[in-house]
Amino acid sequence: MSLMPGTDTTAPDNGGTLARAGDLFQLLRDGKARTRAELALTTGLARSTVASRIDALILSGLVGPAGEANSSGGRPPSRFAFNPAARAVLAVDVGATHVIVAVTDLSGRVLTEQRLAQDVAEGPETVLDRVVEEGLSLLALAGRSLNDLAGVGIGLPGPVEHATGRPVKPPIMPGWDGFDVVRYVQRSLPVPVLVDNDVNIMALGERTAHWPEHDNFLLVKVATGIGAGIISNGELQRGANGTAGDLGHVRVPRGDEVLCRCGNYGCLEALASGPAVAAGLNRQGIPAAKGSDVLRLVADGNLQAIQALRQAGRDVGDVLATVVNLLNPSVIVIGGSLGQAGEHLMAGVREVVYRRSLPLATTHLRIGPSVAGDQAAILGASQMVTQYILSPAVIEATLQATG
Repeated sequence: MSLMPGTDTTAPDNGGTLARAGDLFQLLRDGKARTRAELALTTGLARSTVASRIDALILSGLVGPAGEANSSGGRPPSRFAFNPAARAVLAVDVGATHVIVAVTDLSGRVLTEQRLAQDVAEGPETVLDRVVEEGLSLLALAGRSLNDLAGVGIGLPGPVEHATGRPVKPPIMPGWDGFDVVRYVQRSLPVPVLVDNDVNIMALGERTAHWPEHDNFLLVKVATGIGAGIISNGELQRGANGTAGDLGHVRVPRGDEVLCRCGNYGCLEALASGPAVAAGLNRQGIPAAKGSDVLRLVADGNLQAIQALRQAGRDVGDVLATVVNLLNPSVIVIGGSLGQAGEHLMAGVREVVYRRSLPLATTHLRIGPSVAGDQAAILGASQMVTQYILSPAVIEATLQATG
């Protein structure tokens, strides 16, 4: 996660009203309306203390009035709740050949979005200039100004160094290695900018929107590449250098003679990605150049394409069987373009995972397609921003800075 230069995320410790307003705010993030008395009872704080902190949050716009509670005599007490419309978030999904830009509110609700054909290989300046231009246009379309923008979340189709937001040797992103995405975007949008791998934010978005009760969750993207977003004990796992979940370069036994673009033999990506499946069909005399061609053939009922996609699922399942034994997730979601291709890929995955994983690890395991589909990354990019800007430390620092 990368922040705006100079941002201090340490909670101010001045012992005053604002020092704990961020903590009080967390109680209201569920959207449930509460009175000052209810908050005082929950927190154990004096009503006067709660009142002053609520006043500060109301001034920020993050909390607003939400009607009145039933009166037990006298004037009905006022209720207050989180106001997700207070600020806007720019959520961006950069893919190999597309860019999706969306404006959301602080709850992740998409206000407006635009999908663009854009080759990531054209380089960071070209792609990010287009992101900024489209973002400003969408903000205006949503009736929001730059002053309303709370932050920008960006997902990139390659490894990202979490601490800096810089891509690290991304295989399909020429010119992006080490590029300072954060500072480049902040030249036009002077707000916190957070950058992560696209599969990580897909996992974050999918789980937040559709599987919030599952703390051990895995999203696998099967498309031009293959990767996984890992959520363990409710936290997204990025690893030491941001490469956690790189399933695409795990060796699959049947691929000993298949050379991968990484230089090794037998990688999952070289066998089960969209281009790999298409290449396999080509060798059988069935014209296919990319994953979308495979999907078209499957939709047309081509038996060789259906068999090839099922085998790709078995190959993915070969790797996931080990992952299930190691991480013991309760849900595995298959996303990406091939993951949305009906049950053929999914059947292959389930076939191998349930056969080869430990029975205890699969007793309650659910394996299914993405519910969020191609909106998972947008939802995750928005969630990544709100997790940061609505954290207790940042709320407190923001309130203190604005007096």
